[in-house]
Amino acid sequence: MMKNKTIFFATGNENKFAEVEDILRDYPLIVEKIDAKGKEIQSDSIEEIARESVTNAAATIRSQVFVEDTGLYIQSLNSFPGPYAAYVNNTIGLEGILILMKGVNDREAEFRSAVAFSAPGTATTSFTGELKGKIAGFPRGSGGFGYDSIFEPYEGNGRTLSEMSISEKSMISHRAIAVRKFAKWYTSGKLG
Repeated sequence: MMKNKTIFFATGNENKFAEVEDILRDYPLIVEKIDAKGKEIQSDSIEEIARESVTNAAATIRSQVFVEDTGLYIQSLNSFPGPYAAYVNNTIGLEGILILMKGVNDREAEFRSAVAFSAPGTATTSFTGELKGKIAGFPRGSGGFGYDSIFEPYEGNGRTLSEMSISEKSMISHRAIAVRKFAKWYTSGKLG
């Protein structure tokens, strides 16, 4: 078993960092936040965005690092906002999404997450996770961030992600699935 090892997580999002810390609590890792992600590329693929971001971060800090990128894909809106979820949230916000969904019966949606890892002298590796659910009719809950208050995961017993504790969310979320895949790979010694 590997001893506690420090690994950098490139993000400027304190909420995302808190979630990742919670997810990794069961692994022999100490995660440190570093704001080295740089400018994000525009792409329809969250995996491509994460891979490019981690390549830039690793070149900047010259150390092993991972990043996480998330998209929200709403079926009735042709997968909008997809990988542009952060931009859409910053511009039209939850209210704008709910206006677009007004009168729409098909509220199916899913979060997709991509975690990418890079270290000097190694190939970039990535891992994905998904969480299926639906868009709620109105925001509910006081926890979480981003779209959490309007996203009802099917595994959430009718609650939005914002109505869950961070530990409950960390059991089922798209981010948790991708981060756990990464952590299992990283701690297995497959890095070389």
